[in-house]
Amino acid sequence: MLPDGKEVVRTSVLSTRWRSLWMSVPVSLDFSFSVGQGEDEDEDDVVDFVTSTHRELHYWISSQKIRKFRIFFDIRDEIFVRDVDSWVYFATRLAKVEDFSLEFHSQYELPQFAYKSTSLRNLSLHSCTVNPSGTVNWSCLISLSVNNLELTEDLMKKVLSGCPNLECLQLEFFWGIRRLEISNVKLRKLTINSFETDEGYGWLEIVAPYIQVLQLAGSCRGMRLRNMGSLVSAVLDLFDLDFGDGDKSKEESSCLKGLLHSLAQVDNLEIGSWCIKYMSTLALEGWQSQPSSGRFLKINTNLKELDFPGICSFLKNSSHLQTLVIDWYNPDLKLQLPFHITDRESRRFETHKFDCPLLHLKTIKFINLVGPLSENKFVLPLVKYFLENAIVLEKFEIAGRCRGSAMSQVHVKIEQELLRFPRSSPHASIVFSYQSPPDLD
Repeated sequence: MLPDGKEVVRTSVLSTRWRSLWMSVPVSLDFSFSVGQGEDEDEDDVVDFVTSTHRELHYWISSQKIRKFRIFFDIRDEIFVRDVDSWVYFATRLAKVEDFSLEFHSQYELPQFAYKSTSLRNLSLHSCTVNPSGTVNWSCLISLSVNNLELTEDLMKKVLSGCPNLECLQLEFFWGIRRLEISNVKLRKLTINSFETDEGYGWLEIVAPYIQVLQLAGSCRGMRLRNMGSLVSAVLDLFDLDFGDGDKSKEESSCLKGLLHSLAQVDNLEIGSWCIKYMSTLALEGWQSQPSSGRFLKINTNLKELDFPGICSFLKNSSHLQTLVIDWYNPDLKLQLPFHITDRESRRFETHKFDCPLLHLKTIKFINLVGPLSENKFVLPLVKYFLENAIVLEKFEIAGRCRGSAMSQVHVKIEQELLRFPRSSPHASIVFSYQSPPDLD
């Protein structure tokens, strides 16, 4: 029940009876050193941190179970590499931890002995060069996360072959690889967040026949999905497709269309705001999305621009959809779109009729609506569209975020207006709920 290791040690001194008992309790060790923004690195502080870390690890080596071990070391000096090697040795060989996290803000090459560990179950590497000279043996590894490093096809093949029990793979801010082929039968979840390929070397092709959950986020130059017949859930939250100079819009459109085509059979799909906005532009140009067989759809959007065409175009070809969730709350979202919706496109949208029936849609949720609905000028038309076209709708839930009694009065007026909208489903009910937004300061 004591909050930290130092108090545990002090207490153990008070009683010889406790002196050995506390060592049998599973513990988590966390060592962190970083230089503040705008500050210079003080060598004495670094030496103090390294020395104290060695001392602590020497003390904890007699512990019967160290479950988690995390090292965050923000330095640029290579003279401490041997010290870091000894910490890695402690984690992988001596303590045999199950959950190991190694994070740097400068490149560090993982020592060769670290590739032979049968105790690791969760491994996270940040800014660490991975370059095994021989085979990899992480036979018990279930989750692997790598961040900010160069990958190659041969490297990934060697690592994945050494992780027969891997279930979750997360790759963030990486570059160099052009084809990622995953044949691990037990690997069920793949997360890709921001990758780069050298200009002129093509897109990243992902082949993963056993993956069930896929998350695509961040920026990329181009991506193709192949042989994903086991996919059940997917998140498409890309916010930038960086194709450099040239016909960027054409390349981006081709990439997004291809991804949507590959995800058409996914049962549960989540689409980010950037993709919705791009889909709106494509819809105004006459593009029709691939027919989707999904039953659950979540859309993350803050409706800063004209999103209605993209949403309706996708729903028009989602005849099996049963549950729709639209989440507006994303205060940190700052989109840099390669296009803008012109006045001509806006007028085309205003005169266009999105009157397709939603045959199986039973549940609709609008969550995290910020501010009065009257200021979200596309909310009311969207609500009206759903009520008119969802012929078997059972529940329409609107959850907003508001502050103050005056704001509540505004919501009451909007509620009354919504309740007067015609409904094609005689069983449709509309439920309103509100809560105060968190302090964003």
